[in-house]
Amino acid sequence: METLIRLSAAAGIFLLMIGWEFWRPRRVLQLGRAQRWPINLGLAALNMILMRASLGGLAYLAAAHAQAQGWGLLNLAALPAWLAIAATLLLLDFAIYAQHILMHKWPLLWRLHQVHHTDLEFDATTAVRFHPFEIVLSMLYKVFWILLIGADPVAVIAFEIILNGSATFNHSNVAIQPALDRILRWLIITPDMHRIHHSTRRAEMDSNYGFSISLWDRLCGTYVADPKEPQTSMTIGLAAYREPEALGFLRLLRLPFKTSRRD
Repeated sequence: METLIRLSAAAGIFLLMIGWEFWRPRRVLQLGRAQRWPINLGLAALNMILMRASLGGLAYLAAAHAQAQGWGLLNLAALPAWLAIAATLLLLDFAIYAQHILMHKWPLLWRLHQVHHTDLEFDATTAVRFHPFEIVLSMLYKVFWILLIGADPVAVIAFEIILNGSATFNHSNVAIQPALDRILRWLIITPDMHRIHHSTRRAEMDSNYGFSISLWDRLCGTYVADPKEPQTSMTIGLAAYREPEALGFLRLLRLPFKTSRRD
C-alpha cells in the first residue's frame, strides 16, 4: 500500500507538470523530447524495477522498526505526533540537502551523479534521470538517517511523496511570473532556482542544492539568485558532455566507470 500511494502521487504530479510544460514552457527546447524522454524515462523504469526487486519499501520498514524498538533521537522522548512528523520532515530534508552536496564534492559519488547533470535540456523528465547505483546508495543513506533520528513512519511516506513531487516540480520547464517566483523561493525550490544548479558554469552548478525547501541553501550560503546568462538561454548540462549521441541509455549506465570529466 505504501508503494502504491507513493507511485500514484508521483505519476499524478508528473502528468500535471508535463501538461504545464506543454501549456506554458519557460524555455524553447533545442533537443526534441523523442531524443531525451526515452533515455530519462528508461532510467526511471530501470530504477523502479531495481528498487522493487531489492530495497523497495525499505525506508518505511526502517521507520516502523525504529519506532517499535524505540530507536533514534525522536524516540528518546514522548513527542506529540505533529512535532515528531514535523521534525522528521525537516531533518530528512536537510539530510538530502547534505547528500546532494556530497554527491558533488566526493569524486566517487560525482561519477554517479554526473549522469543526472548530463541532460542537455531541463524538464520534468530530468528529475528521474539518475544512475541505478545512485538510487540504491540514496536509499541506504536515507535509511541510515531514518534509523538515527527514529523517523515517524507516516512522515517517511509523506517525505517520499514531497521529495518526489518537489523534484518533478523544480525540474520542470514551466513559466512562473518572476514576482511570484521570488516570493515562492522564500519557502520552496522553484524551477528557475534549481535550473541554475544545472548550469554548465561551475560556480552555478555548485549552488542551489535543495530539493524541497530553500531554507538550507540560504542558511548554508549555497544560494544563488540568478545565473550569469538569462534563464531562457543559459547553457544546461556539463561542458565536457555536449554530444547527444554520446549520452545514450547504455552509455549513461557505463559513464561512472569511465574517466570522470567535471568541466
